[in-house]
Amino acid sequence: MNLLRTVPIGIAATALATTLWLAGAASTSSPVHAEANDAQALLAGPQIVGMRRLTEAQYRNAIADIFGRDIRVAGRFEPIVRPAHQLIASGARSAAISPSGLEQLDAMARDIARQVFDARHRGQFVPCTPVEPAVADAECARRTLAPLGRLLFRRPLTERELALYIGIAGDGAGPTRSFDKGLELALASMLVSPWFLYVVETAEPDPAHSGAMRLDGNSRAARLSFMLWNSTPNAALLDAAAAGKLTDQAQLTATVQHMVGSPRFEQGLRAFFSDMLLFEKFDELAKDPVIYPYFNQEVLQALPEQMLRTITTQLLDGDGDYRELFTTRKTWMNRPLGALYKVPVSASQGWVPYEFSAGSDRSGLLGLAGFLAMYSHSGRSSPTLRGRAIRELLLCQPVPNPPGNVNFTAVQDTANKAMPTARIRLDAHTTDPVCAGCHKITDPIGLPLERFDGIGAFRATENDAPIDVSGAMDDAAFSGADGLGKAIASSQDATMCVTSRALEYATGRPSENGELVEQLERRFAADGYRLRKLIEMVATLPQTYEIAPEDLKTAPAQVAMRR
Repeated sequence: MNLLRTVPIGIAATALATTLWLAGAASTSSPVHAEANDAQALLAGPQIVGMRRLTEAQYRNAIADIFGRDIRVAGRFEPIVRPAHQLIASGARSAAISPSGLEQLDAMARDIARQVFDARHRGQFVPCTPVEPAVADAECARRTLAPLGRLLFRRPLTERELALYIGIAGDGAGPTRSFDKGLELALASMLVSPWFLYVVETAEPDPAHSGAMRLDGNSRAARLSFMLWNSTPNAALLDAAAAGKLTDQAQLTATVQHMVGSPRFEQGLRAFFSDMLLFEKFDELAKDPVIYPYFNQEVLQALPEQMLRTITTQLLDGDGDYRELFTTRKTWMNRPLGALYKVPVSASQGWVPYEFSAGSDRSGLLGLAGFLAMYSHSGRSSPTLRGRAIRELLLCQPVPNPPGNVNFTAVQDTANKAMPTARIRLDAHTTDPVCAGCHKITDPIGLPLERFDGIGAFRATENDAPIDVSGAMDDAAFSGADGLGKAIASSQDATMCVTSRALEYATGRPSENGELVEQLERRFAADGYRLRKLIEMVATLPQTYEIAPEDLKTAPAQVAMRR
């Protein structure tokens, strides 16, 4: 059997075994040993206090940043399951990898390694010439793999790890009679290691609090980079960690300000809002083509991009008030969306800035087709889904699931002329004691969006009947999407929600410290609700790097693998 196939598979099996152990580290107090094809040497390190699986975007960004944008990543990624009412960033803490998922990652790793060391790219990564290109060269392999391993594992390789990968390179060079093929084998092995596939967080004693632990420098670098740039830390950030700059408050602040001021911060901001607003739902969004002939693949692909461009224009380019994200009329438009919004855009223009008219009733994110289509059914709009999304995503107010025996017949009968509008059809639920509790908190903020159908296109009537867009939130009455946007913008629940989500996104767990969230929100308000400042506050907050008590209940853990 081909060595280039079997050795990475063996490393992948080790990665899976180690991953499963790491995922259960909170319930064990002794080191665990995993063996796979004699492929790994014993690795003992600092105390592991947490781990988060890379998302697909983070994996792709890491490969692009380390090896170049022209390195192709082809394959299927297993999705990370989102815990109820939490971020995917929190779900990543408990995300495992199935055997079939590992097979996919193994195939991707081998393809990436092949590209990195092909004739076109090898000169960028191999700083030496082997003594003989047809045989192993340990010193040249060391000079090649050590810097790559540091970037991939987000920390320096130990001598035992480096010896392991140099050995794999040598084992591969022999039967293939190619030094480069040996490097491919070693790199593919690194790419299926849990130290790459997971952000493994390690701790050190906290000098400011006796008996407490905090993230060490390398783990801080990873946390910062994935939070602010949604990618792996670069060499400069790892150098800062090695120099102790990330545990010094003044130097940490300077580093964060530099990172937030970088153009790469837009990538991080997009990732944060994609997580907060459940953008994974776009992957499953489908509409009835008979009812909505304008809804095609091009429109679907443009919907999340329009939302993200609106967000970054308001919060990043303009450094604007977060609350205005719900009232601004400024957005972006391209040709596929032009048909939906009935706005003329030529194909040659690409994405162009656009401002809705005052009479359009389109305000902020809630007036965009992306939000309106995502929270609708395949063939009709849904005030309840939209209202629930506003409560849960923008106000952080969980809404219970409906009982299993609810009768939706009346609501679904959109052709019933006796009940022509959604408001009339929903009356059956708002008057039913079993349903009324939830519908009274979702429908009054979903019905004001009924001027927009199931794909977010404007309509003045439904079944030839006028649409009543009156609504209410927190005892305040209003009308239409404009009124709804202003109500959300004036609600402290909205700013408290994004504050708590920013802290959760950084740490990978929902914050249970309500007082801390309130303190951050007050500082957020004092800074004019500028999201850039909120992210800076969270990234420089000492509590962001403290170790949660539940992560310290176990004895010091080691990842131990035997050869």
